[in-house]
Amino acid sequence: MPKYLIQATYTTEGVKGLLKEGGSARRKAVEDALSSVGGTLEAVYFAFGDTDVYVICDVPDAESAIAISLIAGATGTVHVKTTVLITTEQMDAATKKTVRFRPAGG
Repeated sequence: MPKYLIQATYTTEGVKGLLKEGGSARRKAVEDALSSVGGTLEAVYFAFGDTDVYVICDVPDAESAIAISLIAGATGTVHVKTTVLITTEQMDAATKKTVRFRPAGG
C-alpha cells in the first residue's frame, strides 16, 4: 500500500479546536479518516515552525489520499500538503527503467 507524508498547518480556527480537544483527539480524527478510506496510520507528530502536524500513513490509492486532503482542507481549519513516499526498492526499480526522452532544443 502506498505510504504518504501529510504535512498540516493549522489556521486560527484549527488552533482553537486543538486547544479545546487536545492532540489525542486530533490523532483519533486522523486515524478515523484514514480508516474510512481503507488506510492506516503509522505516526502523528506535532511540531512548531512552518508545519504544525506530520502524519505518516498508508493509503490504498492516490484518489483516497486526494479525498482526505480535500476534505481536511475544505474544513478551513488546516492547510494540507501531501507527499507520496517512495521506498528504496521502488527507487531501485525506477533507476533501472529505460526512458526515451528528448530534451528541449535537443
